[in-house]
Amino acid sequence: MSSASAYDVLARIRANRTAPRPPGESCEMCAEGIADAHQHVVNVEGRQLMCVCRGCYLLFTDSHAGLRYRAVPDRYLAFPDFALDRRRWEALQIPVGVAFFFRNSHLDRTVAFYPGPAGATESELDLESWNELRAADHRVDSLAEDTEALLVRVPQDGTGAPVCHLLPIDACYEFVGRLRMLWRGFDGGQDARRYMNEFFETVAERSKVLAR
Repeated sequence: MSSASAYDVLARIRANRTAPRPPGESCEMCAEGIADAHQHVVNVEGRQLMCVCRGCYLLFTDSHAGLRYRAVPDRYLAFPDFALDRRRWEALQIPVGVAFFFRNSHLDRTVAFYPGPAGATESELDLESWNELRAADHRVDSLAEDTEALLVRVPQDGTGAPVCHLLPIDACYEFVGRLRMLWRGFDGGQDARRYMNEFFETVAERSKVLAR
């Protein structure tokens, strides 16, 4: 983005902070109206997603800049033959068969979340076990800090290989939020399992394979 364009966006942010918001969804930075299908940035310190317009999004796309906000990319990758066996999964101490992991730069560590009736629940990640997994499969380090996550699904019956994808962090929270609305009983119920299967099928179709 040119300096002139960046100046225009920042000027609009300042001008719109006190202006009344138009009906419908608006950019959380400059209050300009946005479509239902819009982009997001991460407030790194606040650990929250913000809905933004295209202009504000482009201000924060430099992943190497030390910014308070980071634009969420649109990258989907599949990790076939992922180096996660039953022993390593149990060592990570995730109580269910699905979780997503991302590098939180503000906390300076990797964090783990899993879905459930309360939404995204943080798990106390065993960092020694996580580092062991990183050493066994270097694709884990492909994640962009704060904005991309590693979504892993492990068959609960003990058969089959784990499924692993790299995807935008907002997609993970959307996935978990939808599961929360569908969740019934202890294991989520039939509707939640059906949605989970459909979600992973959609992600697989979008993903580019990254071999070991």
